[in-house]
Amino acid sequence: MISLQRLFDAVGPSVLSEVCAPEGAPVPVGDVVIAESDGELELGAGDVVLGVNLIDRMAVLRLLSVCARQSAAALLLKAPVAVDEEVTEAARATGVALVEVAHRAGWAQVVSLLRAALDSEGLAGVAAGREVAEAGDLFEVADAIACIIDGPVTIEDRNSRVLAYSTRQECGDEARVATIMSRHVPDELAAHYRRHGVFRRIVQDKRPIYVPAAVGGSKPRLVMPVHAGGDVLGSIWAIVPGPVPTERAAAFAVAADAAALHLLRRRAEADRERLALTDMVASVLHGKEGAADAARLLGLVAGPWRVVAVGLRCEDAHEAETQRLTVRERLSRFPGSRLRSPAADIGGVVYGIVAAEAVTTTSGRQSDWLYEVGETTGRATPLIAVGGLAASIPELAVSREQADDTLGLLTAGLVAKTQAVHDDVWAEVVLRRTALATSIARTADIGPLPRLMDHDRECRTSHVPTLEAWLEEMGDLKAAAARLHVHPNTLRHRMRRLQEIVELRLDSPKVRSALLLQLTALRYGAEGTPHAKADHRARPPQ
Repeated sequence: MISLQRLFDAVGPSVLSEVCAPEGAPVPVGDVVIAESDGELELGAGDVVLGVNLIDRMAVLRLLSVCARQSAAALLLKAPVAVDEEVTEAARATGVALVEVAHRAGWAQVVSLLRAALDSEGLAGVAAGREVAEAGDLFEVADAIACIIDGPVTIEDRNSRVLAYSTRQECGDEARVATIMSRHVPDELAAHYRRHGVFRRIVQDKRPIYVPAAVGGSKPRLVMPVHAGGDVLGSIWAIVPGPVPTERAAAFAVAADAAALHLLRRRAEADRERLALTDMVASVLHGKEGAADAARLLGLVAGPWRVVAVGLRCEDAHEAETQRLTVRERLSRFPGSRLRSPAADIGGVVYGIVAAEAVTTTSGRQSDWLYEVGETTGRATPLIAVGGLAASIPELAVSREQADDTLGLLTAGLVAKTQAVHDDVWAEVVLRRTALATSIARTADIGPLPRLMDHDRECRTSHVPTLEAWLEEMGDLKAAAARLHVHPNTLRHRMRRLQEIVELRLDSPKVRSALLLQLTALRYGAEGTPHAKADHRARPPQ
């Protein structure tokens, strides 16, 4: 379990600064809890409490009292109440650590940073059977490199996520602060570097790269790619006043070897824990033997849950990996509560097991959290599919299957959205499954429909869409005409004409059902005959 001091060190002094703390043995941290101003606060021993938007001294003093009674470890506040003398004295008296949050830091960012530090300690110890490497080691390396280059330094992985950073913030700029706050390079700055080929050079070069001042008044950077065995592990970014002398740049390059050892170790440990997590999530989602034990290790104690499947649409491999990591990280947390969501990349799809309350159907407002999952730094928006309700561990396999079906609809463009919940599109799922089954059976090649399709293709007519609209509107000429945006007389003429081209007994329920089944296969099927692959609705009404 991570200690309070180590948690704050991992987040960094640019975000959190200690006002007062009890002396003695290290305090183990429980969880991160947001104080609800209008509700009863239930805390566990060692919890870190965030006094979001608290500005009233009396309210803070009451919260401190609650924290002390329930053995919370620390209370995080922003100025001015964080440095109020009466509040500080009360914190010392109760033994609760008082921490000031930087004014520019958003509370959502603070929650994300704290939980990221907690997560790096949590599941890895259970799943991989060992502790994660000390994060402080890499921070010490960053400080040492900062002394060599005489400027503030950040160490980043190959996806531009910040792993460690040095002191000397007084020599930094706003871009560095934003990078540390969000734990990754800001989108605007990353886009600038990408346009100027900086990331490409990081992959190709093994020497320091000088990057002139960029957008938003940011200062120049000296970037050292970190390679090992031909693989890119990450990069070291130092803020410099201008071009760097050759000797100092050479010393900066030598320092990268020390960082490479740490990055190799971190990647190996991350790979181990990721594989262990993926195995456990896959066991639960596919109902494998040992699923119940895996669910307990994942913290799935009390449902109901839903399975979320996220499909990525990036052709660029680097961008796809960045999206995958971003989505997995956002899926793994439910902001503002103790809820955790096991998430893993299985077969190119990112799956998450989330609390049912994280998702609403179209009958309610879509969850802000679910919307944020789809907001990534890439150009192509991910497709997010949500399975049905699972009240027990075995039902999670069913929810996963439903999420896969829903993702299939989104991928095929059969639902004109980037997000969908199975509860809202189950009818389309039924039609899709039916269509795939009938496509395999080549049902679209049976009867008069293929001849009608050939006629549409050769004569540029629209008899098949006309027939489909008439069937789906159950023979209502006015409704079918409105659907096709034509006059009812035009529709009546087309219906007579298509029955001259092919013989159709439309007074027969069996014929109508068969035709609807064939047309469903054409619309919802992805495989099958050449006819099934043709767009039978491509021609505009004529």
